[in-house]
Amino acid sequence: MAELTSVGDDLWCLRSGSLEVRLARSEADVRAAQSLRYSVFFEEMSARPTPAVAAARRDFDAFDEVCDHLLVIDNARGRGSRGVVGTYRLMRRAAAARIGRFYTGDEYDIGTLLQYPGEILELGRSCVNADYRNGYTMNMLWRGVAAYIFEHDVELMFGCASIPGTDPDALSLQLAYLWYYNLAPPGLRPRALPERFVDMRRMRQEDIDQREAMNALPPLIKGYLRLGGVIGDGAVVDTEFNTTDVCVIVKTDLVTDKYIRHYERRDRQPVLVHPAS
Repeated sequence: MAELTSVGDDLWCLRSGSLEVRLARSEADVRAAQSLRYSVFFEEMSARPTPAVAAARRDFDAFDEVCDHLLVIDNARGRGSRGVVGTYRLMRRAAAARIGRFYTGDEYDIGTLLQYPGEILELGRSCVNADYRNGYTMNMLWRGVAAYIFEHDVELMFGCASIPGTDPDALSLQLAYLWYYNLAPPGLRPRALPERFVDMRRMRQEDIDQREAMNALPPLIKGYLRLGGVIGDGAVVDTEFNTTDVCVIVKTDLVTDKYIRHYERRDRQPVLVHPAS
């Protein structure tokens, strides 16, 4: 069972065994997350780095400067930033205002999400070291996300989720399944930008084997769907990262309810957390 610990006036972490989950607290932490992203996206998945990214051997962009970076650290591997084995990039409205946009806006018209009255959170750049891709690590990562959205009263989270491959026809089953069975309601439905729009209805609904389609989806997208996630209209081919992206939207009720149930005190009051901001 993960233990929630306050480690300062404005810091928190979750610990279970040798693993801990917390926000990046230093430039070294952020660089460790970027190095992990480079290893996964560019070395393992053969994405195409810019010359600057290739020279630094770190995946970085302007969004990193305004985002919070959630880290999974294995202290048995190395203390602090040396033990980073998983990461997620988190951006709320205030951070997006500082840079002028959300990353997802490069691929989708997210006007419906921007009009949402509550706090919204963009999730991105999720990756885990190959040796740690198991339910235990992912569970810890999601507990960190839950703590973050609980503390900041986030009501809606979204982001681009990737399916490996850049041939939409080869991904017909997955894309059609997502469109027919998981399409977001109109009031929450982003749409791929016209110049990048790829129709997801690439096969007839009656020809879809739902079990086969679900099994073919990446674990991250399956995780979003299990939390009640829904999908925007249109896929986007990302040639830089060798993926086809879909926009996922999740209302956070289920995430925070699980978090509160796990960490509630005997008097049924939730444990307070103090995140770095």
